[in-house]
Amino acid sequence: MSTEAEAQTQPLTTPSYSSGSNIVKDVVLWREKKLSASVLIVATATWVLMEVYQFNFLTIISWLAMFVVTSIFLYANMFRLLGKETLNLSRLELTQETAERIGNTVRIWIEEAIRLLFRLSAEEDWPVFVGVVAVLWALSYVGSCMHFLTFLYIGIVGCMTVPITYVKNEDKFKRFVEWLKMKSKMVYEIIDEKAINKIKSRVVTQMNGKKKE
Repeated sequence: MSTEAEAQTQPLTTPSYSSGSNIVKDVVLWREKKLSASVLIVATATWVLMEVYQFNFLTIISWLAMFVVTSIFLYANMFRLLGKETLNLSRLELTQETAERIGNTVRIWIEEAIRLLFRLSAEEDWPVFVGVVAVLWALSYVGSCMHFLTFLYIGIVGCMTVPITYVKNEDKFKRFVEWLKMKSKMVYEIIDEKAINKIKSRVVTQMNGKKKE
């Protein structure tokens, strides 16, 4: 077997410089423009086929499988007609190293999500807690108004547009967040001074009155 054919039968491996988190970051921040555009195009095409044209998910998967099988068949026969050696795909495999890297990446994502959940729940700054609860409530309301596929598509489009917008306008966003925190604390102090303290004083007065009786 020639050196070229041996190279074509090597096990599948991922490049050493690209971990899962780096790939996702590059796609979201449009550093890999072709890959980012492909993700957006595939998501849009899937949403249009399933939501606009009402195609079934199994139908789309079957069409894609037929397209892949037909393409490989025509590609292999074209090589035979030209008298060239066909690609040997029988020895392609996912190496243990690659599988472990993928598993570790998924585990890290899950652990980060759990840590973020507990961090937000135990946050002493009440505006952060209120903001998280408000976002979750908004998500539940939006989810009741649309199909999951539409919600997922909006999420993908948001992931492909919001981060890059934030990176380009990071200073403006930070100034706005600081201004919002300052205003929310001022509102809380006003409410605490005018309403909560009065309620506390009335409760204490009533309790003292009952003790005297």
